[in-house]
Amino acid sequence: MTGTDRPLRLAVLVGSTREGRAGAPIARWFVTHADQHAGFEIDVLDLLDVPLPTRLLDSATPEQEAWAERIARADAFVLVTPEYNHSFPAPLKQAIDCVHHEWFAKPVGFVSYGGVARGLRAVEQLRLVFSELHAVTIRDGVCIGLDDGVDGTGWVCDPAAGRAAKVLLDRLEWWGRALRSARAERPYDA
Repeated sequence: MTGTDRPLRLAVLVGSTREGRAGAPIARWFVTHADQHAGFEIDVLDLLDVPLPTRLLDSATPEQEAWAERIARADAFVLVTPEYNHSFPAPLKQAIDCVHHEWFAKPVGFVSYGGVARGLRAVEQLRLVFSELHAVTIRDGVCIGLDDGVDGTGWVCDPAAGRAAKVLLDRLEWWGRALRSARAERPYDA
């Protein structure tokens, strides 16, 4: 398999670290869909398991260096994020800000969840953050209502979410391959 034919490395980031969070089962649900898609190798990055510093330091810690390596290896990203107070969680912002050029010229998709807005206000703010990081955000995403879109175990049971996951994965594969080829031909310099 050539470099352009090999599966894309898709990093799925679980963006909430709160006790009792819905993000872990929602991420597992999404990964089952991604596993069925032939175009990806999946790396789940659960921020609960990533010991990043709570503030940015002058020099990177070994944990930050390991985080940067995992982000650099990825060809595409999906952020699984809740909406807290019309925004996204602080640990997710810290994880994004701990690295910089590793995000450049890569596609980012979103699986959001929450109440009435289903996490969409968090996604809109994340789009602004990633545009500053020279990443390409995917228009199509998955948004899940916690009141009616998950069962008692937190598993997504909304059939529309499954269809949306397929569209998101198809778009991520297209953009991921296009941008990986472009980066190989000419490194992105911001």
